[in-house]
Order: sequence, then structure tokens, then C-alpha cells
Amino acid sequence: MNNQKLPTNKSTQEILYISDIVDDMIILKDGTVRAVLMVSSINFALKNQDEQESIIDGYYSFLNSLAYPLQIVIQSRNIDIDSYIEKIDKLSKQQTNELLRMQTLDYLQFIQELLELQAIMTKKFYVIVPYSAISNKKRTFLNRVSDFFSTSADIVMKKKQLDEYRDQLYRRVAQIQDGLAEISLQAVPLDTASLIELYYNSYNPEISKSQKLKNIDKLQLEK
Repeated sequence: MNNQKLPTNKSTQEILYISDIVDDMIILKDGTVRAVLMVSSINFALKNQDEQESIIDGYYSFLNSLAYPLQIVIQSRNIDIDSYIEKIDKLSKQQTNELLRMQTLDYLQFIQELLELQAIMTKKFYVIVPYSAISNKKRTFLNRVSDFFSTSADIVMKKKQLDEYRDQLYRRVAQIQDGLAEISLQAVPLDTASLIELYYNSYNPEISKSQKLKNIDKLQLEK
């Protein structure tokens, strides 16, 4: 008889490479920090050739000005419009004018048929900015793998050290914002509450539809 124990499911906190989210930045389990910027988009295809070339040249210049890596993330999500449909349905029932009621019902039917044909998607663009007090170039691949699988990765930083890291990180954030502004892209750093909501929704896409974060300010990641 095989007495080996089956592996238990791990919690999201154990799988994530995140130790904490505080002061508008993410603290990873190896002690490095990250900021996340939400970036606007432009319709490149609608630009004329000169404008397109200008954007490409500006993007090249932006990348060449960086002395550290960036992560660019494009997140696609189905738009949840159930609450909107419920609102329209409720309005149709409240209409006293028969013509307006019929027009509202026709609009509601149009939305429902549209959803049956194709899901309505939204795209969001993020740039993740890193900062490490000690360059990873001085550490081996095995060191970094060991950090990732470490179970005792509670990074506790003193307030002074945390403030210093944040200062250095947000200097980079300002540089990124200026560089993206040169190609007509607006970038806004996410605050602590927005970061928690972003990761909660990203790793719990189904649950987050019915279980919203009601009081993000009081939440903390498990240690």
C-alpha cells in the first residue's frame, strides 16, 4: 500500500513571489521592490506615416535611455456588464410611457444579443518598474531560483530603508512617465489599494466578480 501523502493545494500567497504591498509599491520575497504604472494607449494605425515614424523613433529613444529592465504587461478582460443590464431592465419596468418602454426593451435585447455573438473585451496596459539595492548581476541563477522557492521569505524592512527604496524607485517612475509622455502616452502609478485590487482580480478572476474587496485599506498580505 502506498503511504505517500498527496500534495496539498497551496494558497495564492504561497505561490506568489510577493511578500507585501505597502507605500504604493510591491515588495518581493527577495527584498527588491516594484512600482506598477497604468499606461494610456494610442491608435497607431490612425496616425499618418510621419506621426508613426516619430512615435517609433521616440520609443527607441525611450528604451535606449533606460539602464534597467522594464516589464510591459497587456491585460485583456471580459467586461462584466451584468449590473448595467439589470439597471436597464429595471428602467424598462419603471417606464410609464409605452413607446419609451418598448425602445428600452429593444435596446436591452440588442445588448443581450451582442453579448451572445461576441464577448466585450477591455485591454489595460501596465509598465512594471523595478528597483534593487543590490544588482542581480552579482548573484547567480541558482541564488535567484533559491529565493523564488524559499518558504521563509518574509521581508521585514525598517521604515528608513523602506523610504529609501521608495525614493529610488519613484525616481525611476518619474523618468518613465517623462519618457512615455514624449510619445503621447500618459502613465499613472498605482497606489497601494489599486495594487491590491489589481493582483486580487488578476489571480481570482472568477471569484472577484462576486466577491469585491470592500475595505482595501484594512487588508494586508498574509505573512
